[in-house]
Amino acid sequence: MENRLKVLILCTGNSCRSQMAHGFLQSFNRNLDVHSAGTKASGYINEKAIVVMKEVGIDISTHTSDPVEKYLNEEWDYVITVCGGANEECPVFHGIVKNRLHMGFDDPSHAIGTEEFIWSEFRRVRDKIWKEFANLLIC
Repeated sequence: MENRLKVLILCTGNSCRSQMAHGFLQSFNRNLDVHSAGTKASGYINEKAIVVMKEVGIDISTHTSDPVEKYLNEEWDYVITVCGGANEECPVFHGIVKNRLHMGFDDPSHAIGTEEFIWSEFRRVRDKIWKEFANLLIC
């Protein structure tokens, strides 16, 4: 069996940004072992995140929102945090990690305004996540 790179993507709620990043990274290379988790996992995947990912051909509807504790005893090639602003809690992972990266993104689930604006924020963040992870090249 080949040795697959293990990647853990972390944020606070594990319902939106980390799920989108998880979906993109897995779509770039099916041989990666990708997981995502949150320090305060919400227990659900944000419905708007599911919709905007389906718009680009990626289905994250079967993902689960998991607490970071589920993964603490595993060894990781990469742990990537995706939380955004300085006022937001960014998780710290104390497990065995070869490479740590931070790629901050705004949380579109906190967008306030018209439905049109909120949807535009989900698409904007989705596209930014795609661009940043496409340039990552850890595969």
